[in-house]
Amino acid sequence: MVKKKDKTEEQFAAVEKTLTRSEQWVENNQKILSIVVFSIVGIIALFLAFDKFYVEPKNEEAQEELFKSVNFFEVDSFNLALYGVNGEYGLLDIIDVYSSSPAGNLANYYAGISFLKIGDNESAVDYLSAFSSDDEVVSSIAIGSMGDAYMNMGEFEDAINFWTKAAFNSENNFTKPLYLKRAAIALEEKGDIDRAIEYYDTIKRNYSNSEEARDIEKFIFRAKLKQ
Repeated sequence: MVKKKDKTEEQFAAVEKTLTRSEQWVENNQKILSIVVFSIVGIIALFLAFDKFYVEPKNEEAQEELFKSVNFFEVDSFNLALYGVNGEYGLLDIIDVYSSSPAGNLANYYAGISFLKIGDNESAVDYLSAFSSDDEVVSSIAIGSMGDAYMNMGEFEDAINFWTKAAFNSENNFTKPLYLKRAAIALEEKGDIDRAIEYYDTIKRNYSNSEEARDIEKFIFRAKLKQ
C-alpha cells in the first residue's frame, strides 16, 4: 500500500512539474502569443472588411450589369447580350471583369447558350464548361447544351455522352426525358438499338406526362424494327 501511495504521489508530482513547465513557457512567451492572437484577429477583421466593402459591392455591381445583358438574351438579341451596346458591358465583359463573382459565373451560362444560338459551337462549349451550378435543372441544361453543340459540330460520340450525362444529372420531369430522348435518337442512328430502346422505355414508364412521351411509342416501334 505504501509503495502504491508513493507511486501515486510521484505521478502527481510529475504532472504538476509538467504543468509548471507549461505555465513557465506561456509566461516566457506571453508577448509572442499575444502577437499571434492579435495577428489572427487582425487577419479575420481584414477578411470581413474585404468581403463587406469590396466583394459585396462588386457582386451587386456585377448583378446589375448581368441584368442588362439578360434582357437582351431574353428577346433573342444574342450579339447584344454577348458584346453589349453603347459602351455598356456585355456578357463577355462581365465574365472578364467579374470572373470570381456569382454573376460572372452565371454570365458563362448565358454566353454559352448565346454562342450556341448564333452557331459558334466551340465557344458555346468553352463557356458552358466554365459554368458551375448547384441547381440540378440549370446544370443539366448546361451539360445538355454542350451535347447540342457537339452534335452541331458532327461530334456524335461527344454529343451522346453529354446528353446522357445531362439526363442522369437530375431526376426532374423536364431535363431527364428531354436529354434521354436526344441521346436515344442519336444511339438509334449510331446502331446501338438496345440502349436506345432502354432510354425510350424509361421515358414511357417513368415520364409518361412529359412532352417527350407523347409520341414515344412511335420511336420504340421504329427502334424495335431495327433489332
